[in-house]
Amino acid sequence: MNGQGHSVPRGERPENPSESSKSPPVSGFPTKFLNKVKTNLVFRSKWAELNGAMGDLGTYIPIVMALTLAKDLNLGTTLIFTGIYNIVTGMIYGVPMPVQPMKAISAVAISNGQDFGIPEIMASGILTAGILLLLGITGLMEFVYRIIPLPVVRGVQLSQGLSFALTAVKYVRNVQNFSKGKSSGNRPWFGLDGLVLAIVCASFIVIVNGVGEESDEDEGDGVLHGESRVKRGRIWRILVSLPSAFIVFLLGVVLAIIRRTSVLKEIEFGPSSVQLVKISRHAWKEGFVKGAIPQIPLSVLNSVIAVCKLSSDLFPEKKFSATSVSVSVGLMNIVGCWFGAMPCCHGAGGLAGQYKFGGRSGGCVAILGAAKLVLGIVVGSSIVKLLDQFPVGLLGVLLLFAGIELAMACTDMNSKEESFVMLVCTAVSLVGSSAALGFVSGVFVNRLLWLRKLYIRRG
Repeated sequence: MNGQGHSVPRGERPENPSESSKSPPVSGFPTKFLNKVKTNLVFRSKWAELNGAMGDLGTYIPIVMALTLAKDLNLGTTLIFTGIYNIVTGMIYGVPMPVQPMKAISAVAISNGQDFGIPEIMASGILTAGILLLLGITGLMEFVYRIIPLPVVRGVQLSQGLSFALTAVKYVRNVQNFSKGKSSGNRPWFGLDGLVLAIVCASFIVIVNGVGEESDEDEGDGVLHGESRVKRGRIWRILVSLPSAFIVFLLGVVLAIIRRTSVLKEIEFGPSSVQLVKISRHAWKEGFVKGAIPQIPLSVLNSVIAVCKLSSDLFPEKKFSATSVSVSVGLMNIVGCWFGAMPCCHGAGGLAGQYKFGGRSGGCVAILGAAKLVLGIVVGSSIVKLLDQFPVGLLGVLLLFAGIELAMACTDMNSKEESFVMLVCTAVSLVGSSAALGFVSGVFVNRLLWLRKLYIRRG
């Protein structure tokens, strides 16, 4: 009999009566979380994921170099923190979610001389992160994501993609002085950082990668048969399986060493010292006015809205919200900037670049993060001496393909009206050098067209 006077069938009696009163063991969350992390970090293809990890370096390296050379950024600390960011975002999202410098803050820092130093840079990053964190935890970011018209989002993506591509061409054509943020004459045709080298590497990537998603199967021309066609097919499969971006990056490292062989002796082993950044009241003010105000709209539009839209296009099976991405950017900088790590965000351009070169899982950015973490611990800030010799033309090549891939995401406009709104947003963003101004213009034109259609219908 049980406690309520009902007998318990013999076959259903528990072997240990004391276990019947216990609730089922809670094994759900830890097990599910670990399984999710394991799934998110699984490589779809080892070479492709490694290749994809190189897709964001065309943006990352030049800005990090410029801030290190011009502002004495603690590169070792930046490598350690951005490496951790990469690993964590790979574990959480399961897609090649990039970790990029906050570009508006970086541009202000490079162009403002000594008036905008490390304290102001870090204050800008912390304030921007605080706003994004607030928008995320209150749910306002998700609301913004849902109400912004698709053509306006595409306009922001197109403007960013074209901006990257134009910057890439400038890297290829002109000699760059990253410490001053300026070009200094035409690049020579020949040499270890010449135009010919950049053109050959760009051609190599086009041959290997094509435009990305088309089938590389040999459909034949009706001429080759038998062993000759099989041999041709094998050679082609080997060629298209090469990690083109990774090969170009390794070539750049080798050429950097050749350009100044003594650089290896100048690299010091051991991590850089990590110190808390002291931020004065003046630095908070300057950081907010000069850095955070231009960065906040760019982060909202490109680091959250455009990233969420692009990721849903590229990975429709993955579901993550604008709230999650906004909180992610906020938490990264709320922690790292206090220790002198470069202000970072996610970016649609980095996602497009890593996808272009084969990144399909969180393992892509996790392996990049592990490499940054190791470099930050083993050699610290002294690695900038090697990066300073890296052929800038090759960085331009990598950035060019990242920009084009991002711009190509805008080919889904199905009407002349949508294309018109997108192009207005793009034009204003590029000419005004402000994604926020382009965004406002795009939304304004979109509403005008809506009112026009409403008037015509009622008339």
